[in-house]
Amino acid sequence: MVLKPGAASLAVWNAIYQGGVPTLDPACRPAVEASANAVARIVAEGKPVYGINTGFGKLASVRIAAADLETLQRNIVLSHAAGVGDPMPLSVTRLMMALKLASLAQGASGVRPETLDMLEAMLARDVVPVVPAQGSVGASGDLAPLAHMTAVMIGVGEAFTPAGRMPAAEALAQAGLAPLVLGAKEGLALLNGTQFSNAYALAGLFEAEVLYRSALVTGALATDAARGSDTPFDPRIHRLRRHRGQIETAEALRTLIAGSAIRASHLVGDERVQDPYCLRCQPQVMGAVLDLLRQAATTLATEANGVSDNPLVFADAGEALSGGNFHAEPVAFAADMIALAVCEIGSLAERRVAMLVDPALSGLPAFLTPKPGLNSGFMIPQVTAAALVSENKQRAYPASVDSIPTSANQEDHVSMAAHGARRLLAMVANAMAVIGIELLAAAQGCDFHAPLRSSAPLEAVRGRLRAEVAHLDDDRYFHPDMAAATRLVSSGAIVAAAGAALPAVSADPH
Repeated sequence: MVLKPGAASLAVWNAIYQGGVPTLDPACRPAVEASANAVARIVAEGKPVYGINTGFGKLASVRIAAADLETLQRNIVLSHAAGVGDPMPLSVTRLMMALKLASLAQGASGVRPETLDMLEAMLARDVVPVVPAQGSVGASGDLAPLAHMTAVMIGVGEAFTPAGRMPAAEALAQAGLAPLVLGAKEGLALLNGTQFSNAYALAGLFEAEVLYRSALVTGALATDAARGSDTPFDPRIHRLRRHRGQIETAEALRTLIAGSAIRASHLVGDERVQDPYCLRCQPQVMGAVLDLLRQAATTLATEANGVSDNPLVFADAGEALSGGNFHAEPVAFAADMIALAVCEIGSLAERRVAMLVDPALSGLPAFLTPKPGLNSGFMIPQVTAAALVSENKQRAYPASVDSIPTSANQEDHVSMAAHGARRLLAMVANAMAVIGIELLAAAQGCDFHAPLRSSAPLEAVRGRLRAEVAHLDDDRYFHPDMAAATRLVSSGAIVAAAGAALPAVSADPH
């Protein structure tokens, strides 16, 4: 796929996250060459310019001789490769590399075309740096993780390849690549920026979209299992409140449940006037989630198409201006929003599971088992869902409100975007498991209404589940059922089975 620097859609970034290989739009080359030439002129003139012929951070006042500039750039990579912890997931690392490629290719970073060629070739030939995931505070850029990425480009560190994990020099050689010798400013340009934080945040966003859509499906199925009313989804209610996400969510729920014979049975002889909030307020809660995720998507798409290193080179004026685009506060705020949304999706779903296993609320057999007492049924899966929701609540505390000074107080306010973004995939995994449990419980609840059937979309979902997980009569080893249901949710198979047009989160804002 063609990667157009400054104009890439969220769909392109998602495709790269899913394994697509980007090819840089050649139209960016003249601007890149002009930027590199501007740096060369600054070096030739000998005037002190931060990041080009000076030290870094608190050492910016130290002048570096022209003969030492290559060593300076190599040293910043080696000294800043100070991350700890487990490696980034390969999919997120590849996305980070593509984000860095697109940023540098906008001709404001002073790097040479061959530096872009190296990043592009590594992506094409599946040489993925081993990047420890901990060590960034989200300003001045994601220094440590980006240093580990850059280290592989110069033949230092380790990389994952199709042949396994190996030393960087060996990985490059096997791919037919020679280690890069960094020119003036290039080390700093590669290290400075928000691409680590933004890659994790985008990955969290893409997974959260699957989570949101899956939770709409299981929420509708749980509503049918409880013989709940679809009156709260009436469009007239939601038009009066005017929130776009709420209106679209209500419409999706109506579509999913339309034609259900189980729903029709609610209209005859049911004395309940109102359903619990976990059913009745789905449009309000999930609609707010949708609006929040869309707001985060807009921020992250803008960041992905921006330039966030420092200093920035303006070739037309021959200037390198020092600023603060490396500060990842927008990403931190977006990550916090995604975390809140993911937490609430799981929280609302867990309440529906708790409602279904409680005969006083659902009208179904206790814990959804035909023989309660002898069997525990769904008793402990609901406990597991509660545990996962509680864990997500702890993780949802805003990271952006934290800051700790670094670099001898030169960097005295930082975003913590890396922390905020890095937690998202684990939070989504927790919530996916909760939705998987709801899928099992809701399908089991609907089974008790036989011979009545649900709507066509929801019956297709039940059929997809039952192809892998049988109805629960007597207690059995539950873990495989939960694992299978969670896989169906996280893979998008449940949404696909429903076949309904559900709202999208990452509609491209450009």
